[in-house]
Parts: sequence; C-alpha cells; structure tokens
Amino acid sequence: MCYKIKSRIWIELNNKVFLGEGRVHLLMAIKDTGSLTKAAKSLGLSYKKAWHLLDAVNKSAQKPVTINTVGGKGGGGVKLTEYGTSLIETFNTINQRCWHFLDSELEKIKKL
Repeated sequence: MCYKIKSRIWIELNNKVFLGEGRVHLLMAIKDTGSLTKAAKSLGLSYKKAWHLLDAVNKSAQKPVTINTVGGKGGGGVKLTEYGTSLIETFNTINQRCWHFLDSELEKIKKL
C-alpha cells in the first residue's frame, strides 16, 4: 500500500483568494519572462485569465505586486516589485513547511 496525503494551500483576504499556487506560478512566470502575455502562454492560460488573476492579486495586496512598463523600442512589459518577489518567497516557504508537517503526520499513520 502506498499512502499519499494531498492538500492545497491558499491565502484568503476578506473571504476572497489572495494568493495560491496558480497565482504564485503566474508571478514566477512574469518574473522570468517580463511579460504577462509570455507568462500566460508558458502556463497554458489565456491572456484574459492571466490578467484577471494578476489584477485580483494587485487589487488586494498591501503594496503593488507588479509594475507595468509602456511600450516603446523594446515594447512594454510587466515587472515584479520587491514586494511581489517577497510574496512568492513567503508563500513557497509556507507551502514547504506545510508539506513537511503533513508528510511527518502521514508517517504516524503508516506506523499504526
């Protein structure tokens, strides 16, 4: 027998999702690509869906999560703020600690 434990972590603010795995993946893709369009494409999301997710995070965050740059010679883009980067890091830490806890609890069940 192979026991598995499954869980998903998300953070709510005023009963609405503020940050979860999908939103963090989007923020990481934005950090890597510098573009919402490219980030959405890399995750298999429509631009509209990605924009909606990013807008929801930005509207509920205490500080700006991203900064938009207007087009020009190199074109426009989007960049994570320091706060946006710290949100990713903090969420990932919380997630890793939760998984560590859950795995250790699962070991107790295996020993019963």
